[in-house]
Order: sequence, then structure tokens, then C-alpha cells
Amino acid sequence: MMAMGEMWASLGSAMASIMFVWTMYQNYFPYELRVQIRRFGEKLRSFVYPYIQIIFPEYQGDGFERSRAFVAIERYLDKNSTKQAKRLRANVIQDCEQIVLSMQEAEEVTDEYERIKLWWSSSKHAPPTQSFSIYPREEAKRYFTLTFHKKHREIITKMYLKHVLDQGKAITVSQRQRKLYTNNKSEGWYGYRRTMWSSVVFEHPSTFDTLAMEPKKKQEIIDDLITFSKSKDYYAKIGKAWKRGYLLYGPPGTGKSSMIAAMATFMKYDVYDLELTSVKDNTELRKLLIDTSGKAIIVIEDIDCSLDLTGQREKKKEKNEDEKDENDPVKKKMKNMEEKKSSQVTLSGLLNFIDGLWSALGGEKLIVFTTNFVEKLDPALIRRGRMDKHIELSYCRFEAFKVLAKNYLDIESHNLFSEIEHMLEETNVTPADVAENLMPKAAGEGADICLERLIKAIEQAKEDARLKAEEEAKLKAEEEERLRAEKEEKEKQKEGDSEVKSSEETLTKGVKENGEEVKEKGKVAS
Repeated sequence: MMAMGEMWASLGSAMASIMFVWTMYQNYFPYELRVQIRRFGEKLRSFVYPYIQIIFPEYQGDGFERSRAFVAIERYLDKNSTKQAKRLRANVIQDCEQIVLSMQEAEEVTDEYERIKLWWSSSKHAPPTQSFSIYPREEAKRYFTLTFHKKHREIITKMYLKHVLDQGKAITVSQRQRKLYTNNKSEGWYGYRRTMWSSVVFEHPSTFDTLAMEPKKKQEIIDDLITFSKSKDYYAKIGKAWKRGYLLYGPPGTGKSSMIAAMATFMKYDVYDLELTSVKDNTELRKLLIDTSGKAIIVIEDIDCSLDLTGQREKKKEKNEDEKDENDPVKKKMKNMEEKKSSQVTLSGLLNFIDGLWSALGGEKLIVFTTNFVEKLDPALIRRGRMDKHIELSYCRFEAFKVLAKNYLDIESHNLFSEIEHMLEETNVTPADVAENLMPKAAGEGADICLERLIKAIEQAKEDARLKAEEEAKLKAEEEERLRAEKEEKEKQKEGDSEVKSSEETLTKGVKENGEEVKEKGKVAS
């Protein structure tokens, strides 16, 4: 017992001596000298301690912005933290669909890369004690520490850290809530809470599985999207911006909007729905492009109706006609009002938006145009390099019908399928019309009732198409008859004009001859 008491007394004396020496060191040694001593101590420590540490603070710069590296590391360590750490911190991050679990302070987890063992630890830097103040107390700042053997410095700094950041960003993207954006008018772009885009959570249920389309064509689009998402280095190698253009065209109701939603769901991209009519000019269009993020689809639907882009090259031909209207004060006033209301976005501005210098900002973007009348668009707007892939979404055929039957009625075969197949080959019906007729309208409606209703709808569509064709043929015949009659009338008028001219010439000649005879008789008489 005496020996134990003496040991504790010696320990207490040693602790008191250490505290006295530390106090003297802190109070009487100049700061510059303490720094030099600390540096010398670190050098001595490096000879016997073979490990390197890298610190990643939670905040950077002025302390108001969270470090992207810290966030990426936190998401990367989520899996290891859940398995190894005993104390976890649960965070609900903005725009994330899941709860993020990270290490609590003073916890450590291990990781392995290329058979190299590494250690990650989480720590907190407490702020200095403050006296009474009207300002809120500064919060403790967290940081991650990576520890590894110094012989692996090259691999860790050049390969492992890039791997961690890329994986962390990929996890963030896969777990985030996707957004659907629409552009605001420029009047709301300025001020304290300025925003060029408004957004809602994108929750469209359309996927490639539910898309009414031929399986071969559908798989071709999926393969194209996968190839694009993995081609960042390839695009850099060939000197092109990492973006791709898609032109979706076809009659109304053929699934162009559903295709866009399926692409966004498959790629896990945000969607920017750009309304061109609310954009004042090319400068505003460029600013909107700058304010978009990567991993996004920029959509302009019904581009043939959005602006008068297709006819801008032909406006010079109409200049003479416009000059005639300038003398009319009413027409002039109406024209000025129309010009003030309309957007000043030009075809040139839109072309620069698609593949100009600014289009490379953000990277990994899809630009999608939709139109019902592809022939109306300027060839420069839809050429390869701008709209790289043209996808025609046409009328519903049997392969697309089977997808809809599986989705709406949960059937893959039926005795009416052969009749429907034959009818769909002869009649143009949109997938939207087919889907509407396959959808049960009352409780208890089964596949038989829905398919019979579809058959009647196709028969009606066929009859409507026949009547429309007859009406068009009748109108065409009437127009041809009218043109023929006008031609005959012009020919008759021309013949009449020729006869009148001939009679006038004969009369003139006769008068002239009579005059000469009278003149000759006068000479003889004299």
C-alpha cells in the first residue's frame, strides 16, 4: 500500500511539474520561437513516424460555403461508416432522397485501395472560449483526416483521392432528388432572392419499360445514352463538348414528352424546360444556359411553334410588302405592338446556344428538341453536330401495342391480338389514342371489353381517315377544276385580245389605203 501511495505521489508531482513547465512555455516563450520549436519537433517526429496525414475541412474560403471535397468524402465513407463506426451522425441533406450517415467525432474507419490500407477519422475543432457577447457563439468545425504510409504518397495523391471524389459525386447524383426547371421572365432575375429558374421535384413515372415503342428501336436509344454517359474522356480526346443533341419528331400523341421523361429517369438527370417565348433576346438565352448544371436535359418542346425561327431567312423577301403597310397608321401601330411583345431570340442565337463556345459549360448535357413538323425547321438547326440523333416517333404499330397491353391490361396475348395487328397495319392511330381505349373506364372492365373498345376506335379512325381522304380529294379536284377554268378563261381572253388587235390593224390599214386613194384622185383632178 505504501508503494502504491508513493507511486501516485510521484505521478502527481510529475504532472504538476509538466503543467508548470507548459505554463512557463506558453507565457514566456515568444510566439516565433514556439513556432520554430514546433517545426523542429515535427521534423524529429517524421523520422520515427512513417505516416502522412491529409486534412479535409468541412468549410472553405470565408467559412460560409461547405467544401465540395468534404461532402464527396462524406458520401463515399457512408458505406464504410455504416459497417464499422459505432457512433454515427444522421444528416438530411437538401435535395437528397435518403438519410446520410457519417462518422461521429473521434471515430475511425479503414479503407483499402489497390491493396493499400488507409484510415479515415472524423474530428472537430472547437472554437476558443468567448466571453459574454451579443453575437452567437461560433460552431465547432468538423474535418476528416486521411492517414496512410508515406511510401504510397504517389498513388494516394494522384489516384486514390480522385477515385474518392468521383465515387462520392456519383453517389450524390444517384441519391439526389431530380428537379424539373422552367425559366422565369427576366424581371425576376435580380434582387436578393434572384433566380433564373424555378423548380419542382421531378416525379414523372415514365420509363423505357412503359414507353410504347418497338423494342429494337428502344434498345438502340438506351445503348446510345449509356455510351454518351461513359464518354467523357472520348469527347475530350476528339475536342468536342460533352453534350449530345436529340431531335424527337412525329405526329401529336406519339410519346415525345414521355420519351424525354424516360430519358431523364434512366440517366438520373435534371430537366430544364426552356420556354423560348419568355426569353427577350440572345443575351438572356446565353445567361440561362450558364445557369444550368451538368447531368441535365435541356428541352425545347414544339420548337417549330416556339418562335418564328424557320422563316427568318425569308423575311427579306417580304420587305417590299411591309413597306406598303407602313402608310397605313392602324397596321403600323399593330405591327409595333407585336414587335414589342415578341421575343428577339434569333436563329443565330439559338445555334450558338446549341453548339457555340458557351455550350461546353457544365458538361454532360443532353439537348432535346421536339416538333410535329420537322420539314418546317431550318436545316442548319437540325444538322448532325447540333441534333446528333434524329428519332421519329410515329403511329402505333403492333410491337408498341403489345407494350401498352402489358402496361394497361397486364396481358401478353389474347385472341383479339391478330385482328388488332392487322388493323394497326392499315390504320394510323397514335399511342395516346390506343392507351386511352385500353384504360378501364369502370370497375369490372376486363381485357375483353377494353380490346373490343379499341377495335371500334380503330374502325372509326379508319372511317374518319377515309372521309378525310375523300374530302381532300374533292377539294383537290375542285381546285384543279378552278385552275383549269381560270386557264381557259385566260386563253379565251388572250384569243379575244388577239382578234381585237387584228381588227384594229385591218381597220387602220383600210383607212390608210382610202386616204392614199383620195390623195391620188386629188392629184389627178388638179
